[in-house]
Amino acid sequence: MGLQQSHTVPIERNRRWLGDFETEPYEAAWSREALFFVRALNVEGQVQDMEARVQISPDGIHWCDEGSVVPLPSKVDETTFVRVRHYGGWLRLVGQMAEGRSVTVIVHLVLKE
Repeated sequence: MGLQQSHTVPIERNRRWLGDFETEPYEAAWSREALFFVRALNVEGQVQDMEARVQISPDGIHWCDEGSVVPLPSKVDETTFVRVRHYGGWLRLVGQMAEGRSVTVIVHLVLKE
């Protein structure tokens, strides 16, 4: 058994999600498993019922909902996550914040071979 590879990348840093949002897309075709971690730096309004959807893409341009969701952290320094398997070449998170609500986040994507 060879040494497995993993890679962690911050895809959002100090980004305020307000209204419609999407993370930077990330090419992950070499990996077999992905985990998105979402950490709240600031929370405005009640966001405990809000979530982000995982999207997949073959080319980083055309996107489909994968079916997994990650609940948004509802208080400062809380971290939530979602595991993803069986995806195309590219990954991202998308969602919509209700009016009067926002969350400022750091999002890490962890990829494992």
